[in-house]
Order: sequence, then structure tokens, then C-alpha cells
Amino acid sequence: MLVSSRRPRLAFVSPVFLFPNDAGGKIRSTNILRGLKGGSFEIVLLSPATGEQQDRWQAELKGVCDEFIAWQPTPPRPQWARALQLLSELPVNVVADRTAAGLAAVRALAARQDIDLIVFDFVHAAVLQPASARAPAVCFTHNVEAEIFARHAQQAPNALRRWLWRSQHRKMLRFEGEALRRFARVIAVSERDAQAFRSQYGVQQAEAIPTGVDLDFFAWQAPPPVDAAHPPTVVFTGSMDWRANIDGVQFFLGEVWPLVLAAMPEARFVVVGKNPPAALQAAARLSKNVEFTGFVDDVRPYAHAAHAFVIPLLVGGGTRIKAFEAMAMGCPVVSTTIGMEGLEAEPGRHFVQCDQAAAMASALLALLADGAQRERLSRAARALVEARFGHRQVAQVFEGICQRALAQAAPRATAAA
Repeated sequence: MLVSSRRPRLAFVSPVFLFPNDAGGKIRSTNILRGLKGGSFEIVLLSPATGEQQDRWQAELKGVCDEFIAWQPTPPRPQWARALQLLSELPVNVVADRTAAGLAAVRALAARQDIDLIVFDFVHAAVLQPASARAPAVCFTHNVEAEIFARHAQQAPNALRRWLWRSQHRKMLRFEGEALRRFARVIAVSERDAQAFRSQYGVQQAEAIPTGVDLDFFAWQAPPPVDAAHPPTVVFTGSMDWRANIDGVQFFLGEVWPLVLAAMPEARFVVVGKNPPAALQAAARLSKNVEFTGFVDDVRPYAHAAHAFVIPLLVGGGTRIKAFEAMAMGCPVVSTTIGMEGLEAEPGRHFVQCDQAAAMASALLALLADGAQRERLSRAARALVEARFGHRQVAQVFEGICQRALAQAAPRATAAA
């Protein structure tokens, strides 16, 4: 094996264009790449992107990679075509990522002699992995995907939806296990997820990174007072075209918010996130003091203006970056157990945990009425993320796992030669 003075080249395959950072997975991957750039690896980023996207986000792309390669995105499929995808042997979100342009782009990338390691972002991107490649491959998982489908099946309101989610769960169990076992390393976003991969799928090469947050960007501010200029405000942030967020906000509006309003009629609830469904907005209009912002360029003003940050999720996987962002910004968090799952934060000290509607309403009312409690939670949460969860530290852990994958593959390549 020839010794080279150049840095090894890491190719990062994303099934979606990372900008704007309007979803948790995009934020996490962008932070990792930003932390990796300039380190042990040269970074090649490969993803779908139009020419317009590349031009608009040119500066941001330069901040996360040394080389960017695009493939042409597939136009959105009509509703009937998406329904037909349910009949595939693959899970529906995996079918959507298996495009001819994506397959060709990854195949060409894998054939390059200067690519030393390939990272596939999300397990469903593994559907683009060539049958054979010279460079070892790593999978960066953001969730235990099969677990999400199982939780949707448990929460589904009728027999047909339960059957659909269970069918998808079975397909994802098979795909996720088979895909992850092919990788030299699997990177999970929590030790809980890594252990699930080991026990459920026999993926002993699974390692965990902590969830990271950009502490400079998400700067801390003390929660505002409740007064005429700052009416009591609860905020939620997240992509409102993601099923788990839709279900969570629906639960909150239907079961929690009426209890809050009954005791505090002046309270406001602000939902910050792209593409809120029309049906959900219509349901919210039957309530009082609810605002859907749609897409915003910056969530920070909304979090800094709020007195409580709610995470009412009933379904989810991996870890919620929104939780650490809120904690970094100083907005006190009230969350279900699933909303904080996999995050090493202590209930009662760093956030308030409650899973029932009445308990969540009581917790929010207490926070809205008690400035001292808001301040205590705010400071403790910021101290936690500063000490352990800055995105630069997380990127270093990620880089170390990639280095080990590359080192492990080197003797095999020498032996094969």
C-alpha cells in the first residue's frame, strides 16, 4: 500500500440537500460536516441539488465540504404513485430515495480512486450503496427506523392505519437489519440506539455519538418576564410535514391546550415549522391564541420570546435536536419521555417530563406563572449542553469512528492486494 501525504478523503452521501437547515436530520448532518471540515479528512459531499440550490447556498456548502457533487433531484411524485410505493418490498421512505440519478451518482463516486471512506447519511440512503466498492462504508443513523413505524402502529386511530404501519414496520425491520450489517461501522445518535442495533440486528460495529448543538449560534438568553409586552407563550419548533410532529401537535392542541387556556386565557401557542397541514391549521382555528408561522429563516427569535418550549411527541426515534437547541437558548423545556429519549438530561433538573395531558398542562401553567422556576431550568439546561454537547466535540467523536473504520479496512485492503 502506497504511503501518501494527502489527507484521506471522506465522501458523505446525503439523500436530501442539506439547506436550508429546516429539519433535525439536516441540522445534525450539517453540524457534523462543519465540525469535520479542516480536520483529518477532506470532505466530499454528494446529494441531490438543483443548479438554483447550489447557487443560493454556495457559501454554506463551502463551510461544510471541500468538494460538492450534485445529482438531479427527482420531481415530486403524484399522490397515486406514492400510494403504489406501499406495495413495494422496501419501506416507503426507502423506495423514495432509490432513484436512477442517485444510484448513478453514488456508483460513480464509489469508483473514484481518491475516495477512501464513504458515509451514508440515514439508513434509507443505503439503498443507493453499490453492491461492491473499493472504499469501506459507514452508515450514520439518526433513528432506529423500524421503531418509529412500530410506534406509529401503536398510535394509529383505526384498523387500516394500524395495518399499514405494521406492514411498513415489518419491511423496515428486514431492510434496516440487512443494510446495517453491510457497513464497516454504524454511527448511532445515542447509546440507546446503538444497543438496539446490536441486540435486534446483531450489528456489533455500532458506536454512538452524543447529540450536538451549535452553542455560538444558539446563544443563551434568560427567559423573558410575563408582562403586557410578553404574554405567556408556549412554542414548538419542528418540520410540520413530519408525521410524528403532526401527531404531537395534534395531541397538544386537542388535549393539553384547552386545559392551559381554561386556567390562563391569555396564553399563546406558536408552532414554528414548514408545511403545516391545512387540516391541522383548521383544527387550531377552533381553539384560541394559536399561531402557525410556516417556514422561518431563524427559530431563535421565537424561542427567546417564549416562556416554555413544548415537545409533545408520542412517536419518534433517535434524539430530538430541537430539545438541545431550546436548552442552549435558555427556553425551559416541557417534554414527553419520547421527546427527550436518548438525551442525557435529568427530568426535574434540566427539563420537565410529563406524558399525560393533564400533567403537561399543569407543568406549563406552573412555568408560565413562576419566573424563578423558568430561570432555574434555563441555567441548568445551558450548563449541561455547554459542558457536554457542543457540536465541535460531537464532530470529533464522529471523526474518531471514521478513522477507526478506515484503519480497520487498511489491513484487509493490503491482504487483498
